[in-house]
Amino acid sequence: MCPAACYESSAAAVVARCCREEGKLPEATDDSVPVPRMTRGLRMRRSLQVLGLILATAYATVLLYQAVAPRQWLEDHPEAVVGVPGNPEDPDIGVEVVPITPPFATATVAPSGTALTDVFISVKTTRHYHYSRLPAILTTWFQLAKNQTWFFTDKDDAVFQTKTNGHMINTNCSSSHNRKALCCKMSVEFDKFLESGKKWFCHFDDDNYVNVPRLVKLLDDYDPREDWYLGKPSIRAPLEIVNREGNPPSKKSLKIRFWFATGGAGFCLSRALALKMMPVASGGKFISIGDKIRLPDDVTMGYIIEHLLKKPLTVVEQFHSHLEPMKFLHKETFHDQISFSFSKNAKDEWNIVKIDGFDLKYDPKRFKSIHCYLFPYFSYCPRR
Repeated sequence: MCPAACYESSAAAVVARCCREEGKLPEATDDSVPVPRMTRGLRMRRSLQVLGLILATAYATVLLYQAVAPRQWLEDHPEAVVGVPGNPEDPDIGVEVVPITPPFATATVAPSGTALTDVFISVKTTRHYHYSRLPAILTTWFQLAKNQTWFFTDKDDAVFQTKTNGHMINTNCSSSHNRKALCCKMSVEFDKFLESGKKWFCHFDDDNYVNVPRLVKLLDDYDPREDWYLGKPSIRAPLEIVNREGNPPSKKSLKIRFWFATGGAGFCLSRALALKMMPVASGGKFISIGDKIRLPDDVTMGYIIEHLLKKPLTVVEQFHSHLEPMKFLHKETFHDQISFSFSKNAKDEWNIVKIDGFDLKYDPKRFKSIHCYLFPYFSYCPRR
């Protein structure tokens, strides 16, 4: 054993030298460890240092992972991040992570609003009625939709081209009132609507007064991105015609039943439906369909939509044609009506709305009287 005085120093080399000088230990090289007890202590300290370094490295690794892993996950899954107000000290990490859900699981399609600028209004007329029917339209409801209304006729007319602000279109169709001429004009109307890019196509005849604000309000209740055929039939039951499909047509006497909206009352088509009609109705194909079924334009329209495309007519009672007695429409309901009409029978009796207003000689069709009742602010309307 080394003298106790040798252990007063904590340095192992000093202890070893002390022991040799007292003659208790054999000579040894400088790098030998002479005291087993001190060797174990040194090894223990080194082991603790290594263990501490390992623990420190592991802790640092955990901290680094916690900082980096969420960022990496967010970068790999951007669709799962919902922006929320961030941490003011670190706004880049201030996000809320939520489970990934397909958009259609909770999202709903917002309804598409309709304004007057979204509507393409076509009026079918002919050279024979330019001076007898168009003035009543141009001085009344046309003033509410000058940029949206187009007149489809069969003759160039410089006078009315000016009065309509260039909105007269010569279809180059016949001026006759037969089915071929009517389908020809409707075909041009349909193609012009497609070119316009508008959301709605609304057709009227030159004997219709159109309550423009009420029309827009009606269309605003429907989504033009869906298939809509809006109008009113003039018959009590679906039309039945012989099936002429096939080439050659089927010899079997099969009948087809479908509804159609009367063109004389007006009808509207959504753009979504019109686009589905393109393969069979655009580019003059509408005329070919009319020739095949041998029926006029409004019936052909119903045939294409209800029979070929299987899209139903949505009945809107506020459309009115001269085929119904106008006198039964009450003045108190005029603001809710969409279209009015007129006609004159063989006995020169007028089918017109019953309303006070201008003298019958000055306003036989009652368009100005209706217009001033609905919109009394026009300059020519009598002050109440």
